[in-house]
Parts: sequence; C-alpha cells; structure tokens
Amino acid sequence: MSVVRVLIVDDQMMIRSGIRALLETGEGLDVVGEAGDGRRAVDMARALAPDVILMDLRMPVLDGVGAILQLRDDATTADIGILVLTTFDTDQNVLAALQAGANGFLGKSADHEELTRAVKRVAAGGTSLSADATDTVVGHLADTARRHRPHQAASPEDLRRAASLTSREREVATLVAQGLGNDAIAERLFISPLTAKTHVNRAMSKMQVRDRAQLVVAAIRAGLLDD
Repeated sequence: MSVVRVLIVDDQMMIRSGIRALLETGEGLDVVGEAGDGRRAVDMARALAPDVILMDLRMPVLDGVGAILQLRDDATTADIGILVLTTFDTDQNVLAALQAGANGFLGKSADHEELTRAVKRVAAGGTSLSADATDTVVGHLADTARRHRPHQAASPEDLRRAASLTSREREVATLVAQGLGNDAIAERLFISPLTAKTHVNRAMSKMQVRDRAQLVVAAIRAGLLDD
C-alpha cells in the first residue's frame, strides 16, 4: 500500500501530539495536518485530501458528528475514511457518529500497534472495531436504544431491508441490538455460535451495513426493537 495520509482532529493539543508521535513511528503513515475543531477539520480535509481522518467528537465551533455530516455531504470528501476518537464509556454521541458515516472507532488510549492497524484498515476501505471496541460500542448503542429511540424516522428503504429478513435473522438482529454477542445469542436461541454468526452476517448483508455496530443502528432505525 502507498503511504497513508492522516489528518488528526482533536481540540486537545496534547492528544494530537501524542497521536502524531505514535503514527510517525509507524511505516507507511504520514500526518498531513492537525485541526482543533470540526470546522477547521472540514476545511483542511477539502484542501489536503487525506486518506484517513482521526476525528474527535466533542469539540468547539463544530463537533465531530457535525463535521462527519459535512464531509459525507461533500463529493470531494465523501470517501475519506473516518475513525472516531472516543472514550467509549463516556461518549454519548457514538450512535450519531455511526449514523453520520463514521467508519470505525478508536479509543484514545490505543497503543501504537492498534492505532496503526486501524488507520491502515480504514485507508484500505474497511472498518475498524476491535473485539473489545465492538462489545463496548454495541453495548453503548443498545443501552442508548433502551433509553430513547433516535429521532430520525425509518425510511422506506430501511423498512424494505428489514422486511427482507427472515424471522430468525430478525430475531438475531434484535438480539445484537440488545447488546448480545454471538455466544450469548447462541445460548439464547439454542443454536451453535457458528450458526449465530452466520445469521448475524446474513442480517448485516440484507440491511446493507458493514459491521455489528451499524447493524444496531439499522435495527433501531427500522423499529426492530419496538416489536
């Protein structure tokens, strides 16, 4: 792979400096800029065309979710990979970031290897949610779903995709949205973990999402948790 060009966005200079230091020790990565707020991030993304943006969520002027929405709405920046920088246990904007178009999540305490791997994976067109991050993000989304539903109404396309699910796939998608992993789903439904994984993968394919966290978003938006 060619050199991956990275834009770091965080309102705390010390965090930006720490991330830059980690990235600069890795091969094939080039930090092309830093921004301290979402508006500056959008301007720099348009000017620099980075491959990946490491995006904080809580920032002044324009927060991370707002910046992601603007980036996805602009044809010149719509395809840039976006990794959200978050403290999973405290950030309340994870669901909104997924809906806005984030490609993955990275804890601010990530080590060099995890950071490098995540950036390169997103640059290659993939998503980045480690096993621990997936459990945390899905659990957070499930808890958010129990407390309140997203204000965005389901579109006809959301409902069409949900209607294409078999009863078992619908059941599995609902359990994923409740925060259950494959082993717990298998135990609940008296099936093997491999079968549970197969049903989850089929549900993700039919709902046209990239990972379990986005399946949670799709299930909530389509009203599966209301059944």
